[in-house]
Amino acid sequence: MTGVVTQLLIGVRNGDRAALDRLFALVYEDLHARAHRELGQSYGAKTLSTTALVHETYLKLSAADRPEWQDRRHFFGVAARAMRQIIVDQARRRLAHKRGGQALRLDIADVDVPIEERAEELLALDAAVEKLEREDPRLAEVVNLRFYAGLSVEDTARTVDLSERTVKRDWRLARAYLYDELAKKPG
Repeated sequence: MTGVVTQLLIGVRNGDRAALDRLFALVYEDLHARAHRELGQSYGAKTLSTTALVHETYLKLSAADRPEWQDRRHFFGVAARAMRQIIVDQARRRLAHKRGGQALRLDIADVDVPIEERAEELLALDAAVEKLEREDPRLAEVVNLRFYAGLSVEDTARTVDLSERTVKRDWRLARAYLYDELAKKPG
């Protein structure tokens, strides 16, 4: 599948919109499984539909005029970042609504993420990941792929072209870093 994905990515870079549709058809189940794992691990009771998350990710990624995804690693990294942005945006909307913001605008087909009580935590986590991206981009990439895209250690290692041992070490370091950053926050 990797070779086919690479060929389709080349087609997308060359402006072939049909290649984009074929690419998403090919990786749809993989993205869906990743979104399902991530939502299941991150939020307990799942009320943000994995299908809605994947479709929002597709819309976000396909909005680019001529995406410049270089390879499978780059594509899945961008997809993981898009999922993260969608989840964080949903948390921000929930927090704004909870604090008396104007009417909540639902972009994700009237889905409800159980983050009213966790919105502040998600935003703090996002800030910590952004700080980690500035300090150690590789660790942040592992976080995006493992946490937001739901990749296994093995899939992450293949995607970032590192050994499983290195990914495990990076994952431990990144979690420790994020824990320390979140512990600094009040509440």
